[in-house]
Parts: sequence; structure tokens; C-alpha cells
Amino acid sequence: MNKTKTMLLPASVKPKTKDRALTVFLTALSTVIVWTVAVPLAGVSLTVNLGAGQQMDVGLFAVLAATIVVGLAAWGLLSLLERWTSRARTIWTTAALAVLLVSLAGPLSAVETSAKLTLVLMHLVAGGLLIPMLRSSIRHTH
Repeated sequence: MNKTKTMLLPASVKPKTKDRALTVFLTALSTVIVWTVAVPLAGVSLTVNLGAGQQMDVGLFAVLAATIVVGLAAWGLLSLLERWTSRARTIWTTAALAVLLVSLAGPLSAVETSAKLTLVLMHLVAGGLLIPMLRSSIRHTH
């Protein structure tokens, strides 16, 4: 046994589960990196309009929580589709791309152009990692 190998998850966890958990983790980390570069380092004000004259600053916790929730939802839908249909890959990929496209409307509520661009970038980074990485974990059925 290789004693230098570090296990983050128990050995009984299936490789697919490990891959998907790692995908959600890396996606969350990536959006946090975008936020960190944009907000504290570059000084972008991630303020969005909520309507009725209310505004909200998009903070680190919101970015992290939203990315994890979306990642887990994507994983959950994928797992359900794998159990229900042999077309899980096609159905899930179509749904994931549709959700990504719809999510791009959210950044339009940002107050400043730099915030809009940063939020669009975060959405694209999250989708650009989640979609291909989770898609590659789908077992092939014939």
C-alpha cells in the first residue's frame, strides 16, 4: 500500500462519485478565484439591481454557495437521468446548456459594465467546467 497517497474521500466511495465531487469542488474554487481577482484585487463592484430600487452586493459567500448549489443540482439531475433513461448524456447536456444560457440573463441586472462582465465570466467558468466534466463522467450504455 502506498502510504504517501492522501485520500480526501473514503476508499468505499465509487470513482464516479469522487470525480463528480471533485468537479463541484473545482468549479466552486474557480468561481471564487474569479471573484477574488475581480473584487478585492481589481476593485470591481459586483452590485446587482434586485428591482424596486433595491441593490445587492454579490459577495464571496453568495458566489461559493450558488456554485455549490448549482453543481450539486446538476449532479443530482444527472444521477436521476442515468437511472431513468439510456439517453441521460443527451438529455442532461441539453438541459445543462439551456440552464447556462438562461443564467446569462442574471448578470444583465448588474449596475456597472465591469460587474456584468465579471458575472458573465463567472457563469461561463462554472458552465465551462461543470458541463464537460460532469458529462465525461456519464457511463456509456449501449
